[in-house]
Amino acid sequence: MTTTKTPSPRVPTPARAPRDTGSSGIPAPVPGIASALVWGSGQLINRQPGKAAFFFAFYAAAVTWEMTTGNYYAGMDFSPRANGGFFVKGLWGLVTLGDTPREMTLAGLVDGDNSIVLLANGIIALLTLCLLAVVAIWSVRDATRYRIRLGAGEAAERSADYFRKTWEGAFAYIALSPALVLVVFMSVLPITFGVMVAFTDYNRDNLPPMNLVDWVGFENFAQIFSVPSWAGTFLGVLAWTFAWAILATATTYAAGFLQAVLLANKRVRFPRVWRTIFLLPWAVPGIVSALVFRAMFNGQFGPISQFLIDIGLTDERVYWFTDPSNPNLARAVALLVNLWLGFPFFMALIGGVLTNIPDSYYEAARIDGAGPLQQLRYVTIPIVQRTCTPLLVLAFVTNFNNFGLVYFLTEGGPDNVDYRFAGSTDLLVTWLFKLTLDNRLYNIGAVMSIIVFFIVGTISVWNLKRSKAIREL
Repeated sequence: MTTTKTPSPRVPTPARAPRDTGSSGIPAPVPGIASALVWGSGQLINRQPGKAAFFFAFYAAAVTWEMTTGNYYAGMDFSPRANGGFFVKGLWGLVTLGDTPREMTLAGLVDGDNSIVLLANGIIALLTLCLLAVVAIWSVRDATRYRIRLGAGEAAERSADYFRKTWEGAFAYIALSPALVLVVFMSVLPITFGVMVAFTDYNRDNLPPMNLVDWVGFENFAQIFSVPSWAGTFLGVLAWTFAWAILATATTYAAGFLQAVLLANKRVRFPRVWRTIFLLPWAVPGIVSALVFRAMFNGQFGPISQFLIDIGLTDERVYWFTDPSNPNLARAVALLVNLWLGFPFFMALIGGVLTNIPDSYYEAARIDGAGPLQQLRYVTIPIVQRTCTPLLVLAFVTNFNNFGLVYFLTEGGPDNVDYRFAGSTDLLVTWLFKLTLDNRLYNIGAVMSIIVFFIVGTISVWNLKRSKAIREL
């Protein structure tokens, strides 16, 4: 009799638990919270000592800097002004702008707060904290995400492997980070300082360190637009600034276009010689040329006024830059000098564009019966305009802020009795210079700089968005 074995039931093999080389049973948020309190501690919980040391180095440096620059061992009577370090005192100074002015006593000047120094130090402390905050967020996110990956069953990662992968994947950002730090402290810092001054009462009547500067909110902006004398000056200077920028850009572009087209004509002999001659005004520094033209148009001693008398065109000398009854004369001379200095740039630019236009375009136009003017209108101008539109916008912005030519040529003159601290040829930027350097109205000058920034930025963005050349980049 044959016996049949009954197979025993198979017991299912239990699934292997996910590999977790960290401390078991630790919820994912715990390392992130730990890194938020002490940078790198979350990585230490995750058993990544290399990463922990990296993030903790930034934390230790920030704490050490604060402790060594402060006076935290002076007892229980603590105040940010007397005991705070770089960050605490910096933020305190940024908020309060000081609370103790310098005073004259029998023993001399007593120590006090300089509001402008406190403002600058506070901005530096704030920007430094912003950069350190990037490292803190990086530490928290890394600790949390790594714990989540471990819980999902991923293998542990060594710190060396993490840094190598980060170096390979984010090399461009790592290489750009030193430049970013320089941009923050060389560009963002002064811009932020100028913007904040616009919200203070920092002017010639309230100068540190003998006086403290206070925050006044939008009072300076309201003064510009509500006080009739300030509003009239602002609107008048703004209107001339727009007119100047448009006319200066249009005239230099038109003259450069004309010269480039003429030099591209095959009937012109020795075009390189002519091109070199016409480039000479561009090669000479603009300030030097402005000072030379200022001497030539001097109403009392200038040779141009004397020449007009000698040929009988005028009976007396013409005071080009100082005649308040005829401000348009100074404006016309400024536009003429700007034309002399600016057209070579567009001539060289458009000349390069013309050399790259295929001859087949003109040949096709001639076959269709187009004459020279029609070829210029339907072939040359559209191609040149498409290429030069972005540069026209930049030229407009440059002329809008053309401080050097206007200031060194006319000094903003002639005087205008209806304006406050401005002349008839002053641009917004030269008026800003006079407000700050000549009259020490730093708060009003800062307001003007903000207004100029928004005007120029808005116009530039609007024009560039409408430009086909920009959309096709």
